[in-house]
Amino acid sequence: MEDERKELLGQAAGLLKKYFGYDTFRKGQEELILAILSGQDALGIMPTGSGKSLCYQIPALMMPGITLVVSPLISLMKDQVTALNQAGVHAAWLNSSLTPNQYAKALFYAEQGRYKIIYVAPERLLTDSFLRFASCADISMVAVDESHCASQWGQDFRPSYLKIPEFIRLLPRRPVVSAFTATAARKVQEDIRVILRLNRPRVVLTGFDRENLYFEVRQPKKKKVDLLGIVERHKGESGIIYCSTRKAVEEIHQFLFVNGYPVTRYHAGLSDAERAGNQEDFVYDRLPVMVATNAFGMGIDKSNVRYVIHYNMPKDLESYYQEAGRAGRDGEPAECILLYGKKDVATAQMFIESSPREDLDDAQRLLILERERERLKKMQYYCLTKNCLRAYILDYFGDQASHYCGNCSGCLNVYEEIDVTELCRTVLNCVWESRQRYGAGVILDTLRGSRTAKTLQYRLDRLPQFGALEGTGMDLLEQTVHFLAVEGYLDITTDRYPVLRISRKGREFMEEPHALTMKKQIVKQQAEKTAAGGRSGGFRAGANAGAVLSDDLAGEQNALFLRLKELRIRIAKEEQVPAYIVFNDKTLVQMAIRQPSTKAQLLEIQGIGTRKLEKYGDRFLEVLNG
Repeated sequence: MEDERKELLGQAAGLLKKYFGYDTFRKGQEELILAILSGQDALGIMPTGSGKSLCYQIPALMMPGITLVVSPLISLMKDQVTALNQAGVHAAWLNSSLTPNQYAKALFYAEQGRYKIIYVAPERLLTDSFLRFASCADISMVAVDESHCASQWGQDFRPSYLKIPEFIRLLPRRPVVSAFTATAARKVQEDIRVILRLNRPRVVLTGFDRENLYFEVRQPKKKKVDLLGIVERHKGESGIIYCSTRKAVEEIHQFLFVNGYPVTRYHAGLSDAERAGNQEDFVYDRLPVMVATNAFGMGIDKSNVRYVIHYNMPKDLESYYQEAGRAGRDGEPAECILLYGKKDVATAQMFIESSPREDLDDAQRLLILERERERLKKMQYYCLTKNCLRAYILDYFGDQASHYCGNCSGCLNVYEEIDVTELCRTVLNCVWESRQRYGAGVILDTLRGSRTAKTLQYRLDRLPQFGALEGTGMDLLEQTVHFLAVEGYLDITTDRYPVLRISRKGREFMEEPHALTMKKQIVKQQAEKTAAGGRSGGFRAGANAGAVLSDDLAGEQNALFLRLKELRIRIAKEEQVPAYIVFNDKTLVQMAIRQPSTKAQLLEIQGIGTRKLEKYGDRFLEVLNG
């Protein structure tokens, strides 16, 4: 048994090097690959950039038949199929982007056994033409990518994913079934197992942490000023700016364009041709700054995104972590900044309330609405916490975390601890005396003794707490409310008009008070200045167009790195593929540092396999030996 295991791993390692250019597997990959090759179902929960796709691509090359990869988005399929074909693996996709003739031709080639891996949209599985093909094909594995889409607890629930088990049931022989996702809390993980009917699967959870990512939340008074500063520090580098609405995308795109930045945009209001063209400009680094709604990004395997900015707060942490995770896929330091504003919550609530759910019955709609409201609350608390942001994210996904990561604004901002025991008691008493019927604005006006239309209309001026905190600054009062919410003493409802309610923990505090201290920030955006001290080498603020991914590059090495990049761009244009599909930046950095002079030495560089060595080796050696 052990000999067989070693033999399988040896074969898998050989394919890893030959087609993908890596010498060793990452955490969790070997375990999943061995499980699949032994005929066992598998569930892999691994963060973005951890190599999930290799966990089904390598077994697909070793198994006798075809592997079907169920994938939700056209961009995801296109990116992975392009990369596979460049590496020498025959692959194809079947989705709505193909004309009827193209689809029929692709199915014909699939029937002839031309492809080892076929990506298919879930909506296509039960169509007559695909079922005819599948019933006659030798299907060794069905791999379900973005498998969280099967769960109604998930942020991207797609009813079409519920058809996958029926499709598998209709096959003449049940294949191995594997499922993969980057963002799945515990309930979603269980849903995936049950809904996809995984048979005693090998479950591998490698952890959700992305140590190379620096996280920061800001609450700027002028978002555009902060945005411009961040983009300027990354001038010449690739970045994504997410906005919650099409209108905001257009506004920010125009703002950056007028200020001279090479920027493009993406949202559902553009034509298919314009979206495809803009995405290509970004992927090919012609316009390295992308302003987009959340319609952009899933499946974009662009490795050199150095920053992701959320101009507005997303509606849940799953979406945020997935979108932020598009930075630093090469494993090098990258920056994730969220610019939070109070209006973001109302916008997110509007999207949740108005989201179409035609495929669901009334009970399902109400259940999903309730879950989405709860996730929104957790997202808002992430924006308000002054504790470690990484710990908050990892705790949310059920992963163990230290309460100090040294690479987020929560850890790196400078705070002072202040006693807020009496402040908290007074706020909670006011919420209680007002019968927990009002939002934060009304409560704070009451505490400060403001005779506004609402405080007078609701007769809140008669409460004993009216004016009790008249001399306290609004900023401190708002921070206290946020503190009480994040720490679980108060609950901010996610109804159309949010109100404050006292939790069980808050009632216990009111009955038996104890000392409470709160962090108060005393240096604004200190994290931006000190992030270089982060645990993973730190985020290098101020990187520019000529910057590289390693501080080890000396002047001559940097010049060589730039010449290698120029060659990569020429090859990418010739082959009409994104530059990172030729080689990613990390591979070029290693070339510049180690300066190999022969093909054998070039093959030792991470990211260079035998296929790419044959295609590009001579041209890169010419630059290296020049």
